[in-house]
Amino acid sequence: MPHIHELIDFTSSVYIVHEGKVLLHLHAKTGKWLAPGGHIEPDEDQEQCARREAKEETGFDVELIGGAKHPDLADDASDLLPPRFMNRHVVKGSHEHVDHTYFARVTGGTLQAEDGAEMRWFTREELERNDVGMGRAVRAYALTALDEVR
Repeated sequence: MPHIHELIDFTSSVYIVHEGKVLLHLHAKTGKWLAPGGHIEPDEDQEQCARREAKEETGFDVELIGGAKHPDLADDASDLLPPRFMNRHVVKGSHEHVDHTYFARVTGGTLQAEDGAEMRWFTREELERNDVGMGRAVRAYALTALDEVR
């Protein structure tokens, strides 16, 4: 998707946990291990983006994990599931992303990496060893996802 603004975009990422491992992919453009995710489209919210990106990039349907939605909202409002984390980071030059970081569990589908991307399930031990030179934030979020998603 093209950028919505030259300086900043909103994104969602999803740390998918299954059988005690977290799924990450080697991003083609950056060469870094990242969680599935991408830009929030103009016609969706951050939750919808997280589910769509998970499906497009991994083939999995996911259940997002997080806080509760309020049961007594007025008809003119929709409660959104809060992300587990939010961060702002430089992507390139002066362009930044504000990322809504979700944790999720697999509810269906089969692993089908988008465009043949390298994907890998990481165990806690592999994340702690960090033999692949994973970035500090990705590693910290992945370890937290393993702690919180059962």
